[in-house]
Amino acid sequence: MTLRKLSWIVLAILAADQALKVYIKLNYSLTYYGNGPIVDWGWFRLLFVENKGMAWGASLSDFLPFISEDTAKLLLSIFRLVAVSAIGIWLSRAVKAKAPKLQLIAVSLIFAGALGNIIDSVFYGVLFSETTYNQLATFLPEEGGYAPLMFGHVVDMFQFPMFTWTWPNWLPIVGGNQFTFFEPVFNIADSAISVGVVLLLLQQRKSSS
Repeated sequence: MTLRKLSWIVLAILAADQALKVYIKLNYSLTYYGNGPIVDWGWFRLLFVENKGMAWGASLSDFLPFISEDTAKLLLSIFRLVAVSAIGIWLSRAVKAKAPKLQLIAVSLIFAGALGNIIDSVFYGVLFSETTYNQLATFLPEEGGYAPLMFGHVVDMFQFPMFTWTWPNWLPIVGGNQFTFFEPVFNIADSAISVGVVLLLLQQRKSSS
């Protein structure tokens, strides 16, 4: 595949991801994690959750308690910029090396997803006012955004709580606790990254067989 064709894949994912994030951000207030959804079909929920950290809401300061939350957020944003640059170089070199089609599509999906979430982290704090549980955000507010450049929050919205069960009391640690599959909230960019990783694994398995 040519770099031009792969660019269309990246642009399509990026456009869909950002369009949905901006629409939700400007039309809905925050929903409590798993409660008060915008759409609730039981097995599927459309929410509005802002992720200030890494995957699953974790923060770098959780692993490095000696640094502040602001420093952790800045380091995370810088890391994301470096990572997406590296993925872009990887994609360009893979095209020149005429890598297998499945691999090129996989890397394009990962690149698009990473870029989609970086836009949130780097620019959303400057572009939007703060969103609360009873207040909508506005675009380019006169009083300025809710955070400086590089300190934005990633917008998540999809949840698939397909079924819930309670662990048997005899189990250590988790006994008696309730567990929901699949509880994490994610976005289109996250989905693109996940699909891209799966395709890469399939390509690797295909190449080694």
